[in-house]
Order: sequence, then C-alpha cells, then structure tokens
Amino acid sequence: MTNLLKITILSLLTGATPLLAQNEVKEQLTVPLTDPGKPGSLDVSLINGSIHVVGHTGKDVLIEATTRGGKTNGSEGGRTDTRTNNRNSNRDDEPGMKRLTPTNSFELEAEEKNNRVHVSTNSIHKPVDLTIKVPQRFSLKLHTINRGTITVENVSGELEINNVNGAITLTNIGGSAVAQTVNGNLVATFREVDSKTPMAFSTLNGRIDVTLPASVKANIKVKSDRGDVFSDFDIDIDKRQPQATRSTQAGMYRVALEDWVYGKINGGGPEVMMKSMQGSIYIRKAK
Repeated sequence: MTNLLKITILSLLTGATPLLAQNEVKEQLTVPLTDPGKPGSLDVSLINGSIHVVGHTGKDVLIEATTRGGKTNGSEGGRTDTRTNNRNSNRDDEPGMKRLTPTNSFELEAEEKNNRVHVSTNSIHKPVDLTIKVPQRFSLKLHTINRGTITVENVSGELEINNVNGAITLTNIGGSAVAQTVNGNLVATFREVDSKTPMAFSTLNGRIDVTLPASVKANIKVKSDRGDVFSDFDIDIDKRQPQATRSTQAGMYRVALEDWVYGKINGGGPEVMMKSMQGSIYIRKAK
C-alpha cells in the first residue's frame, strides 16, 4: 500500500517564535518516510529565499521554515506600489476598516510518497529560508531564484542544484552533482564520487572551486572566458587544437574556435565539465 503524506501549515504572526525578529515567522515540520533506512529524494523549489540541506543520522525529514522580516503588502525594499495607492475601488486600506487577515502568513507544504519528498511554499514576495535535515543517503533537486543561497552538507546521492541569483556551496558530499548558478560562486567539496556518472558545474558571474578525492578518475572539460584555470592534480592535458564549431544563419556560415581545456585525471573516467564566463576555475585535490 502506498503511503502518501501531505501536510499543510498556515503560519501566522501570532504563532511566531518569541525570539525571532519582528515580522518573522518560523515553523517546523516532520515528514516520516515510507521506508526508513532506504535512500530517498528531496525536491524543493523557491521563488525567494535560501535552501540549506544537512544530512543527519535520523530517519525522518525535518523541515524548518523562516520568513524574513520586512513589508510585503505593496512595499518591497522601500518601494511603494503606486497602482494600489491610486485605485479608488477594491482598496487594501479602506478608511475606518481594520485588517483581519495577517500580512505575514505563509503556507508550507510537504508531500511524501515512496521516500520521495516534495517541499513548497506559497510565499512569492517575502523570502522564506528553509533548513532541511535528511538522511545521509538522499538525492536532492534544489532550485531557488532570488535573494538566497543554496548550501548542502553531509549528503550522498544524485544532486541537481540550480540557483539564479546566489551562491551554491556543497560540503562533504558524495555521489554526483550537476550545479548551475548565474550570479554567484560555486564551491563543492566531495568526499567520494560516483565512478560512473558525469558531472557539470557552471556559473555566469563567479568562480568555480571544486575539490575531488585524490583517487578520482575523470575526463575534464574546462572553460573560463574571463578567468584562469588552476589545479593541483597532475592532469594529462590534451594538446590538440581547439575544436571549431560551425553554425548557419540567413544563409551564411559562422565558424568559431571553442577554447575548452581537455584532460584526464588518473587515466580518465566520466566527464567533469566546468564553465565560467567571468571567474577563475579551481580543481583541487583533497588532502
């Protein structure tokens, strides 16, 4: 029998932890797994906020959600919604009326099915920061867009990490990772890697700093448009000429040289791709 758990919490200001800063809300949620002891997966997607995932020795998934203080009703960072102020009907601040609905509420929802956990919130304008503890053998799919970072610690599995405006930091992880950010540094430290799975790390504006086990076997493919590539591995660099790519547009051909650096670590293995447009790349050997 499939076990399906769905929990929804509406967090109000009146139920906030007393020690939190004004206008912050904090809620905790425990999600039991269908088959504790076996690997699972976590899927989290945010519009605004940070995601922090930590591997622990427990059997449940523990979720802590905190909203950041600040105005959310028509004002963000000191900006006023003039459209609201200029409306003559359906106004949010009718004279003589008192607001009964809280402006600081948010909804946290977790759904579990066969050790697969999906977490979401309905908060769009106010950032929600999530701290989630998972069993150490857990695959992750994490995505946030604005005003947040993604950090992962002590987890082993398949990691798919995507941030648009913030850094990504992966510490003491195992398995494989595909990580991408647009504006921010990308730092990853592996204690072990999947010997059969390729990996990829990319950022548009920031540095890439990846530490791999000394015994790792990999084919590297690295490119930095406005930066340098450094490594303390003894990498067997491919001396071949840069490859040319050809594309067509309006009946014309365009040929461009792709200045990727190719090489092998410890004889080669699955491909590890790293690309940064503005920032240096570091490939480190674990001590």
